[in-house]
Amino acid sequence: MAKIAFLGLGVMGAPMARHLAKAGHEVRVYNRTTSKAERWVAENGGAWAPTPGQAAQGCDFVFCCVGADNDLREVTIGPDGAFHAMAEGSLFVDHTTVSAQVSRELEAEARAKGIGFLDAPVSGGQAGAENGKLTIMVGGDAEQFKRAEPVMQAYAQRIGLMGPSGSGQLTKMVNQICIAGIVQGLSEALNFAMTAGLDPRAVVEVISKGAAQSWQMENRSSTMVDGQFDFGFAVDWMRKDLGLVLDEARRIGAPLPVTALVDQFYADVQKMGGGRQDTSSLIRRFRG
Repeated sequence: MAKIAFLGLGVMGAPMARHLAKAGHEVRVYNRTTSKAERWVAENGGAWAPTPGQAAQGCDFVFCCVGADNDLREVTIGPDGAFHAMAEGSLFVDHTTVSAQVSRELEAEARAKGIGFLDAPVSGGQAGAENGKLTIMVGGDAEQFKRAEPVMQAYAQRIGLMGPSGSGQLTKMVNQICIAGIVQGLSEALNFAMTAGLDPRAVVEVISKGAAQSWQMENRSSTMVDGQFDFGFAVDWMRKDLGLVLDEARRIGAPLPVTALVDQFYADVQKMGGGRQDTSSLIRRFRG
């Protein structure tokens, strides 16, 4: 069992930290909103700290799941950041979805201090975090990955080392490109079925056993038909991720015409007040 700090107790971080505590690790948490940290400790045990650095002090591993590039920089190299307090030989594992560039920058900073660093974004949404069934895409050193993998298994069903630093983030971008296209296609298909007078559930029952099958179809088609959008990853966060994707695509010269279009469709959903609804709310552009 290890001494672990967990930075960021949002809808993903809080259950991930809970799984670590249930696995028997000694967990100390930090959250920008102190009341969330206090509540987490009341429910799960362990301890909380008022700064990332104080949370990280004396820990073998520091895990992190915050919001975006600047949030990650703040909790790592900011004035009270974890890197200033982490011991040589300890390991920082970042589960935030951020740019590949910031992951590479922070890996270099960590290496200079004798600290390990892995970029390890996740897929599976809140349900995956709650149920300990996340997919984790990791970039970084193979030996550091071997150290972290048994610990991450507390909340993962699949973990893969994708390559050097930044590769985890790039793989997460591939994941988001796929999701954007699939959800848009499903939205168009369901709207077509309903407009044509078909029973959309009967249609899905038939076609989901063939080549059109997808996780989104299996898990979101029924709620899309019902106009229920409180089950997964929020549109606001998807747009943040797609912004990272499109920036990287421009940098490397990879055209993403469909992804760019779907990003604008998500902007339409935001204008409709759906920023906190899950990504399947794309169908609202057709059904209101």
